Amino acid sequence: MKISEMKQALAGLDTVSFRLPTGDYLPAHFHITEVGLVTKHFVDCGGVERQETVANFQLWEAGDYDHRLAPQKFLHILNLSERILGSEDLDIEVEYQHATIGKFGLTREGNDFVLTAKQTACLAQDACGIPDAQQFALPQLQVAASACTPGGGCC
Repeated sequence: MKISEMKQALAGLDTVSFRLPTGDYLPAHFHITEVGLVTKHFVDCGGVERQETVANFQLWEAGDYDHRLAPQKFLHILNLSERILGSEDLDIEVEYQHATIGKFGLTREGNDFVLTAKQTACLAQDACGIPDAQQFALPQLQVAASACTPGGGCC
């Protein structure tokens, strides 16, 4: 999900709810503790220099059970963050505390924002000698000439 999509969605909501990949909802008293710009500048295992930039939301829950983040307040926070995020329509990455801080993608289903699982991957599979996925396809089975056929009486 991009920042523009989040803003558009918030403008039409009465409440804000986030759902984990498991289907469980974050408690209604969650906070948005940070909206930031995260740039990752790195070299992959094949020696290629890369850069990724995302808008990062950090979600957190505390014991203040009466806290509720209204869509208008969330939109206000996003508007304030424009001085950090700039005008680029960035993808959103969400941090949320599990056993450790988890990083998630974000999508929308109905009125819910859904945290989506992120996966790691080798970005230089050819340089690392990782075979193409097609090489893992099962070979075609050869049917022997004496195999059973419908009406052949062998079964």
